[in-house]
Amino acid sequence: MSRSRSRAWAELLRLPALFTVPGDALSGAAAVGARPNSRTLLAIGSSLCLYEAGMALNDWADRAEDAAERPHRPLPSGRVHPAAAFTAACALTGAGLALAARAGRPALTVAAPLAATVWAYDLALKHTPCGPAAMATARALDLVLGAAATTGRTRAALPSAALLGTHTLAVTVVSRQETKGGSPLAPLAALTTTALLSRLLAHRPTGVPSNRPSGAGPGDADGVATVPSRRSVMSGSPPAIAEPAAASRERPGPAHARRITSPRSADSAWSPGRALTTALAATYAATAARPYFHATLNPSPPLTQRAVGGGIRATIPLQAALSARSGAGLTALLIAGLAPLGRRFGRKVSVT
Repeated sequence: MSRSRSRAWAELLRLPALFTVPGDALSGAAAVGARPNSRTLLAIGSSLCLYEAGMALNDWADRAEDAAERPHRPLPSGRVHPAAAFTAACALTGAGLALAARAGRPALTVAAPLAATVWAYDLALKHTPCGPAAMATARALDLVLGAAATTGRTRAALPSAALLGTHTLAVTVVSRQETKGGSPLAPLAALTTTALLSRLLAHRPTGVPSNRPSGAGPGDADGVATVPSRRSVMSGSPPAIAEPAAASRERPGPAHARRITSPRSADSAWSPGRALTTALAATYAATAARPYFHATLNPSPPLTQRAVGGGIRATIPLQAALSARSGAGLTALLIAGLAPLGRRFGRKVSVT
């Protein structure tokens, strides 16, 4: 494949935006208290395929509109044939569903409606009032896919999915006027949404579920300590981890068990996990808020496009903050590390 053709496909598939995808599955696994495993990797592969299928299908469906408003895009410029784009969308959708099936039935149960939402958005809903909600649903389902693939459980991931979906909703509303500009209300609403989400991220939830190995203690890699449950303490059954010598001579009673499981230490303003969550939430706010503010002052097409790009890039620190909020510090740092790569490739190929 020639260099010019490779660049055309990179533009069609918005390759820099791919760096915003792995964090969905990783933060979904963190939300249910699990470490990433091989099924998480399959979920990431499925997400990448379905995301790229949506990109190719989006340009195929919008090829007539792009011919008038964005003739430089790969399809209207003739650098990629429409049939090739549609074929790629079908092949990538099939690959995404196949990878989800390999991850297990719970993952496929989430991936199937995710794929259906992607196709419905691109072919029918994009230019309707339901368009932003459909896009937000797709991104939220992508996070739930990571939870379903990793553990088979999804309920604990729903709050994180709702926050990520809300952010996506705001970005999508702004993107609807990126070619023509328009009212400052959309970027102003997105700016307000960013502020509210940043505030919510600063409040770590208590009682985060954990599937960490039983040998993991306070020094666990993702910062989640394992403590004896009240039931095991009262019944006299051995705890999941070895007790210190002093504690082994006198088994704690129910009142002491309640003190051990108190969330105060996890929510302490000085805890490393809380500090990391706050820092990532601030990074998220800074990445999204500035271009939204500029587009609010002047909702011209160039500034609106920058606002959309800023919102897309802010997805990565948001995913990282969600992971840190769930107690998965190393996962949060791994996701945050994708942001510089996305910026680097974004200088060569636009994310919008």
